[in-house]
Amino acid sequence: MKKYAFLLMGGHYDPAVHQCRFETDRDVVILRTVRTMEEAETVAKELWQDGVGAIELCGAFGPENADRLTEATGNQVAIGYVVHNPRLDPLFTAFFQ
Repeated sequence: MKKYAFLLMGGHYDPAVHQCRFETDRDVVILRTVRTMEEAETVAKELWQDGVGAIELCGAFGPENADRLTEATGNQVAIGYVVHNPRLDPLFTAFFQ
């Protein structure tokens, strides 16, 4: 069974409360929240130890932090991060302000 996770980072999350898990007969999808990169490293290591093979990161992480989590998981977990078309920057800026 494949395990996949998505991490959202924001200071307004309570990681103990803001999380969920979906299971089917083929895969497990885990959504976790973190407030800081230090929490993200801890959670990524926990997910790796739990058998998660891929972690997607919200756009708050960026490439440097994706690399940091790749290293934290021993280069054994596929780490990706969300990006968008730069021409949409004004929409994202307006929404997230």
